[in-house]
Amino acid sequence: MSELRDDELLIEREFDAPLALVFRLWADRAHVMRWWGPEEFTTVELDWELTPGRPWRGAMTATRFGLTKFGGTVLEVEPERRIVFTFQWDEDSGRDRDTVATVRFAEHDGRTIQTFHQAPFSSVEVRDSHVGGWDSLFNKQQLYVENFAVAERAGLHA
Repeated sequence: MSELRDDELLIEREFDAPLALVFRLWADRAHVMRWWGPEEFTTVELDWELTPGRPWRGAMTATRFGLTKFGGTVLEVEPERRIVFTFQWDEDSGRDRDTVATVRFAEHDGRTIQTFHQAPFSSVEVRDSHVGGWDSLFNKQQLYVENFAVAERAGLHA
């Protein structure tokens, strides 16, 4: 990929899990609720359905930060290839600018490469403030997905 502009964020993760499982755990609201949000946060509300044109909303809480609300619209879904959605904070949760997030999936040797891209940010500072949150969210997602992969390899299915 070419060099990123200052208003872009890119995070890549490799999961020890098959692509079909990683995508399924993005597509199912009940699973997304368990890993969405940074590690200090618990998602308490999530209206999430991978239907293009459909709005989505969520809320998460943390002792240190209180209640945070966010949402957007699902723009595109290519099963097991990519998900594109808008993301914005609510007015009372630090709204700055609506961004577009694209999550791409690829499989290599039974492992999944997930690439997350978000843009445009209004400034480098705002972009950088999102890096830790998304990275922490993907830490939770990775643990959740890989634990499910272990269960599925043992014959249990989520």
